[in-house]
Amino acid sequence: MGDWIPIVGTVFFWSFLAAVILVPVYLRHRDRNQMQETLRTALEKGQTLPTELVTALQNSVTARTMPTREGDLRRAVVLIAVGLGFCALGYGLWYGLMTVDDTAAYITGGCTAGAGAIPGLIGVAYLILWATKSKTPTT
Repeated sequence: MGDWIPIVGTVFFWSFLAAVILVPVYLRHRDRNQMQETLRTALEKGQTLPTELVTALQNSVTARTMPTREGDLRRAVVLIAVGLGFCALGYGLWYGLMTVDDTAAYITGGCTAGAGAIPGLIGVAYLILWATKSKTPTT
């Protein structure tokens, strides 16, 4: 009778993960298509595009392809915080499981804290990139 609970939980988890990844991609794609359709209709009717719009479109493409120094710092802070959060979660799991079983506590807490090292070290790499980039843009 209770055998269906793990199956439903697994399906729910993977569905949620797919939705978190695919919904923003779909919304971005839809917005881009609407913008292209609007521009196409305006050009077909003989309207000229404002130079501000063309400049904004060019800048948005450039901003996505060229990482900035401030963007590196922002990514570094977020990823280091995520890594520290995983370490804190690992400590909490270790502390909570110590009353049940020492081995389970060390394995669970250590694996969770170790998983936090991945985003944390990526954040440290972004911090190094931020520190080594020059403050003045080179053109």
